[in-house]
Amino acid sequence: MVSRRDFFLGASAIGAAVATSAVSRVSMAALPEPVLQGSADTQPPLQPDNGRPYNPVVTLNGWTLPWRMNAGVKEFHLVAEPVVRELAPGYKAHLWGYNGQSPGPTIEVVEGDRVRIFVTNKLPEHTSIHWHGQRLPNGMDGVAGLTQPAIPSGKTFVYEFVARRPGTFMYHPHADEMVQMAMGMMGFWVTHPKQHHPLINEVDRDYCFLLNAYDIEPGAYTPKIMEMLDFNLWTFNSRVFPGIDPLVARQGERVRIRVGNLTMTNHPIHLHGHEFEVTGTDGGPTPAGSRWPEVTADVAVGQMRQLEFIADEEGDWALHCHKSHHTMNAMGHDVPTLVGVDHRDMTRKITRLVPDYMVMGERGMADMAEMQMPLPDNTIPMMTGDGPFGSVEMGGMFTLLKVRKEQAAGDYGDPGWFRHPRGTQAYEWRGELPAAARSDASGGQAMPLRQPIEAPVDVQVRKPGGHAGH
Repeated sequence: MVSRRDFFLGASAIGAAVATSAVSRVSMAALPEPVLQGSADTQPPLQPDNGRPYNPVVTLNGWTLPWRMNAGVKEFHLVAEPVVRELAPGYKAHLWGYNGQSPGPTIEVVEGDRVRIFVTNKLPEHTSIHWHGQRLPNGMDGVAGLTQPAIPSGKTFVYEFVARRPGTFMYHPHADEMVQMAMGMMGFWVTHPKQHHPLINEVDRDYCFLLNAYDIEPGAYTPKIMEMLDFNLWTFNSRVFPGIDPLVARQGERVRIRVGNLTMTNHPIHLHGHEFEVTGTDGGPTPAGSRWPEVTADVAVGQMRQLEFIADEEGDWALHCHKSHHTMNAMGHDVPTLVGVDHRDMTRKITRLVPDYMVMGERGMADMAEMQMPLPDNTIPMMTGDGPFGSVEMGGMFTLLKVRKEQAAGDYGDPGWFRHPRGTQAYEWRGELPAAARSDASGGQAMPLRQPIEAPVDVQVRKPGGHAGH
């Protein structure tokens, strides 16, 4: 058995990830105790009790991995393993992750820290970890077959390097990547500045989450790993709305939101009620002259973005991906469009054979949120979430930023629904309506048609009744 001292000297000497002999009781005794997490609730920020001080982040529906100090080195222990992740209350998926969860725990360090990460592989196949965006020795980059041997099942490797620059990063496998990332293997990494940085603001609240997507059929538990584009679950940190916790802030606080994208498409992340600036990427802080106010930031595949703003407007503000299908759950993408189709006669005939038959889609899809239809086991409605005034009719990548005057500094508890001051909320009009202006222009054309249409096309439009006759 290699001694612990010789083991670390050997790892430093060859500058590469090195394996222990096996995951046995003897070899595990020299490692930091692996900390596991079974809850999908947002955990309080992990205040550093040793090492350099820093202002910790809050991982949405996640947590930060504790460490131990060993002769000035910050030691972490990640365990790659199959996990059961609760995507929403009562809705679970069989994924792969780290330390009991997917995504894995956030790793927080300080610029200049020497970091040592033990990675124990409890998956049914080999793996590795790539430290996305980090400046480090080539042999620690975590690309199986290129910079290191893959970590066999049942073995532990160690990675060791200095956190050379502050910023927002992530970690994920670089071995059988298509399968392992599709199964949920990923995690966040934050390196805090060791002293005041001219391009990094002090913030009062610092949130982070990863964007990930799955294709899990209703009633099933395991993602379809061969899917490339047609996903049906779009998630913040492997949670779908309404199972996503809100972000909270005291009015006037400076807030930072760190977002990383490990899905197969880009996501325009949109915040209501505020303007923000993109203050950093996985390449580092952005120059001050390159920043401008935005309400939507596109986060492409493999990118990290830091969004910063002053939470100066009270209320319950939506935060979501602006691709509308990404704010839905368990969608069936082959459903025909029935909006405006009059199928009352057909409905009468069907109900003679199927008394419980219900018309869906004729007036839009909002009926899906109103009808309490039986669902397959282990799934969730496509449109859901009850707000103070009815159904929010959302899902997927959607949550809330709750800003309150009375929210105490450091309090991350949900303050409940916002009470709008009198005269500041939309209301029903019961008076006379002015005539609505309508366009009667038929439109023009860039050039004459070679074969003009002989007869105009008559489009039938069926409008729903009610709604005060308009």
